[in-house]
Amino acid sequence: MQNVLERKSIKNIDFNCDLAQSFGIYKNSSESRLLDYVSSVNISCGFHAGDPLTIKEALLQAKEKNIVIGAHIGFDDIQGFGYRQMELDSDELEALVMYQVGALMTFAKAYNMEIEHVRPHGAMYRQTAEDLEFSRTIAKAIKKCSNWLVYYGATGENLATIGEEENIQVAHEVHLEKIYDENGNIVFSARDLENTSISIQRLKDLLQNSFVSNNVGGKTVVRADSIHFSNKLTNAKELIIQAREIVEPLPYNYKNAQTSGWVE
Repeated sequence: MQNVLERKSIKNIDFNCDLAQSFGIYKNSSESRLLDYVSSVNISCGFHAGDPLTIKEALLQAKEKNIVIGAHIGFDDIQGFGYRQMELDSDELEALVMYQVGALMTFAKAYNMEIEHVRPHGAMYRQTAEDLEFSRTIAKAIKKCSNWLVYYGATGENLATIGEEENIQVAHEVHLEKIYDENGNIVFSARDLENTSISIQRLKDLLQNSFVSNNVGGKTVVRADSIHFSNKLTNAKELIIQAREIVEPLPYNYKNAQTSGWVE
């Protein structure tokens, strides 16, 4: 499916990062450094990270910066930061998703805010990219919370299939530091790249031709609606500042509204 995608230039794209990645006395003091540069954030919902006060503070930070917010959902694994795989049946997984999304939706409404998307984290994110039926269960759970929510996930055939078959909006996410295979899927076992100049060239390739570099030395065309910037990278702030000099970040829904003619 990836091979038949058209090469096209991208004028605007969402810049996205995570927020509320703390819990209790364990604080992530650097996570807010990207807030001035992104167009959307994923707020942890308390399972892999995020306690009530941290979530409140993250919501208010996003509101002050006028940034689109989404629910960052994960496995119930606070000790492992959601990076450990869990075997759940479909009912358990659906309940896990709805619990987290519903909690953040209600919290946001208390501050006159609305969440616009849902993004899985860690081991859950990886499994959605690799397991179609697992991803389908998550999509159905998201729709039960609201038909208007956008499902953010790793770009690829799985996400495209879920979008079409489940009639849910999906945002294909690209990482400038990740290694991709010939089919445009993330090689999760590969080490992330932390080289700003190479990542900026990858951004230019993506914007000009919808290309990502693959692990056999070539280029693969992918869908791209959002770029995720990880606070874990030592060069994250430098990278996103340079990226903003190349392209203006816009939230996924705003870009769609532009395309439809609702805004100029």
